[in-house]
Amino acid sequence: MSRPEILFPLFAATTALDGIGPKAAKRLTQMRIETPRDLLFTLPQGGIDRTRRASIREVVPPATVTVEVTIGRHLPAKGRGPARIEVADAETTFQLAFFHVKGDWLDRTLPRGARRVVSGRIELFDGIVQMTHPDHIVALDAAGSIPAFEPVYPLTAGMTQRMMARAASSAIARLPDLSEWIDPNLLAREGWPEWRRAIETAHAPQAELDLAPNASARQRLAYDELLAHQLTLALARSRRARRPGRASAGTGRLLDPVLSGLPYDPTGAQSRAMTEIAADMAAPRRMNRLLQGDVGSGKTLVAFAALVTAVEAGGQGVLMAPTEILARQHLESLQPLAETAGIVLEILTGRDRGAERQAKLAALLEGDIQILVGTHAVFQEDVAFHDLRLAVVDEQHRFGVRQRLELGAKGQTADVLTMTATPIPRSLSLAQYGDMDVSILDEKPPGRKPVQTALIGLDRLSEVVERLRAAIEEGRQAYWVCPLVEESEVSDLTSAEERAHHLRAALGEARVGLVHGQMPPAEKDAAMARFTQGETGILVATTVIEVGVNVPNASIMVVERAEAFGLAQLHQLRGRVGRGAAQSTCLLLYQPPLAGSGRRRLEILRETEDGFRIAEEDLAMRGAGDLIGHAQSGLPRFRIADLERQTALMALAQSDARAFLAADPELASSRGTAIRTLLWLMEQDKAIRLLASG
Repeated sequence: MSRPEILFPLFAATTALDGIGPKAAKRLTQMRIETPRDLLFTLPQGGIDRTRRASIREVVPPATVTVEVTIGRHLPAKGRGPARIEVADAETTFQLAFFHVKGDWLDRTLPRGARRVVSGRIELFDGIVQMTHPDHIVALDAAGSIPAFEPVYPLTAGMTQRMMARAASSAIARLPDLSEWIDPNLLAREGWPEWRRAIETAHAPQAELDLAPNASARQRLAYDELLAHQLTLALARSRRARRPGRASAGTGRLLDPVLSGLPYDPTGAQSRAMTEIAADMAAPRRMNRLLQGDVGSGKTLVAFAALVTAVEAGGQGVLMAPTEILARQHLESLQPLAETAGIVLEILTGRDRGAERQAKLAALLEGDIQILVGTHAVFQEDVAFHDLRLAVVDEQHRFGVRQRLELGAKGQTADVLTMTATPIPRSLSLAQYGDMDVSILDEKPPGRKPVQTALIGLDRLSEVVERLRAAIEEGRQAYWVCPLVEESEVSDLTSAEERAHHLRAALGEARVGLVHGQMPPAEKDAAMARFTQGETGILVATTVIEVGVNVPNASIMVVERAEAFGLAQLHQLRGRVGRGAAQSTCLLLYQPPLAGSGRRRLEILRETEDGFRIAEEDLAMRGAGDLIGHAQSGLPRFRIADLERQTALMALAQSDARAFLAADPELASSRGTAIRTLLWLMEQDKAIRLLASG
């Protein structure tokens, strides 16, 4: 399949546009603008009111103003100062100022006694009103060329507003007439303009309101972008659903004794998720489900129930964790449950070598190991299963898409369950996981007490250390998290090593352990083991303990320089305590004075333990790209759509895309043909490849 000819003019080089030579084209590339199409989707980000006024007295400097003036005397430049020209409007006089003027340009452009319309920013200098280098100087008969409201484009070094406006106008002149791809009922209901009109309107705002994300033209263009993205996800989803899967129906033979042996009943959310997953696994198509749950909501139990179902159906399951610490922890928490059910559960990590590794691989191939827990070591080529039915991927954002596919390939028809303990705002969830079905755990298991969160200035550090001394003497344990590993000259953030040294001096060498990402794995595991077994009272750490570490006796979390951490990260760290019977505390130590967004982040954390609310606040404060990090997030980079403010639009695009594909999976109808054009226009090559592969 190749791009439709009607779109060729929009995918030419930018040098085809008015005023754009090779140099300017290079500069546009720095703004991700490589074709006229890219420029069309680079909308003005602001606007300047250039309505004609009778006099500058109608505005208060500093301000932009457009007035008709009579040119007075020319005052030559003194030293490094500007050349000035006195001008008079209908009510008062002011000066135009110009630096570095060449030749007789001023005399030719602004001859004394002539009348001109000037537009620019006026400011006060030494009590005199000045307009320095007016943006527009035109004769009266050309005054109509100054727009009443002038769009302001994003720029890069070497590009001017005039160049951008001229190039955009040239790109608009290339607009083809395209068939409508939006559902006509939706178009009528929302009152959106047709595509070509929307582009023209968005590039010619008449007032500030036209720049808002909810302005009709902008909303329509954002919807086009979201629809193309959701169509791609929906196509991937429907293609996957058509691939043969295997029905893995549970019998309850192994799972019932596990659940009945628990000291508590699963929450309503856990039961609902287990039912959804079991129904997916029992269906003959491949499952692709996301299990999203807040810290401590009990995802591991839900995942284990799914793995047991795979075993009940006669197959095997694998649980993948991003780090060895987490893999071993899964092993410890799941081993007693597996024994209850009489299931053989093993672990495979990079540390397994030689004969021991070979024995595990042989048992896995024979089907003697029913559930495997592991790190990325399970991706290796020599790891083969007897009959892999289910792959569970923990903390999915830490694995690349390629790795997840490799794991899926080990069981050609294996179901995939992805878990994340990072609550994701709905808009990002739809953008990132729109091709998946989602189960959400939004309840905490009974008996978990809320964690008390306090903000404490670092000037009270000695009090905190004394409080820890008392807690340790009572047999309690604490984490102390630092933002950096080693001292560095560029930052005053305390290093984990220095803090451990300081605490050992105050509380005793044997009471303080240290773990950070740069330690050899064996040392790290040994330090973790000593803390887990209660041999050390305080574990000083970097954020390696952020996800999944589980020590029920640890009831105090100290985060040093908390203002340097992101909201979601602080929420994850706090979730490491509050897992046992004791009342838990999270102390957020900050460097006074605490200002702006740092203060807001810590206050939100003190107000709520709801991970989803925290994620929404984090999104509002940091934006989608920063929240997950574009590189590893798999998040699309939208040019017009705003994920923070247009969640409802994203949800609408998802339901429209799924409903349309259900009715016309091959895009064979007239609207289907228009949608193919949209996919080409939005460079959704993945969707086009999926269509081509049928």
